[in-house]
Amino acid sequence: MDHRHIRFSDRHEEVDLEQLQGLFRLGAFWAKERTLAGLAIAISNSKPVVTVWDGDRLIGHARATSDGIYRATIWDVVIDPDYRGAGLGRKLVQTVLSHPNVCNVERVYLMTTHQQKFYEQIGFEQNSSSTLVLFNRACDRDRHLTTSELAQSTINF
Repeated sequence: MDHRHIRFSDRHEEVDLEQLQGLFRLGAFWAKERTLAGLAIAISNSKPVVTVWDGDRLIGHARATSDGIYRATIWDVVIDPDYRGAGLGRKLVQTVLSHPNVCNVERVYLMTTHQQKFYEQIGFEQNSSSTLVLFNRACDRDRHLTTSELAQSTINF
């Protein structure tokens, strides 16, 4: 398949939340239940947010959070299953890694359940020293967002 027409974007305003939700449901088992309101908040608090487009169809997404100097974390890397195997996922991650908010940090973290080999090919290493996680079940934010909270999370850049 010819992918020369595929376009990458780091413009927050181009993120189509409904398409993103559909992409997660199609290709990201860990994010199938995310709400539009939750996605809006996640996007507004992330930089960079990189999307991949085939025309007006969203086919890939990744985002990062960073303090700009010491630590960054890459989140939600997904490529539409119909487009996998053509190097788009690698280019997507490399685009996030090259962003000014990420490229100068000491360490970039990424959590994955089944794709360790893919990320190792990009340069990530297994890290057994970062194994703590808090499942904050007392505060189930994504399921209880109100319309007013969504309005407050308007993406401003």
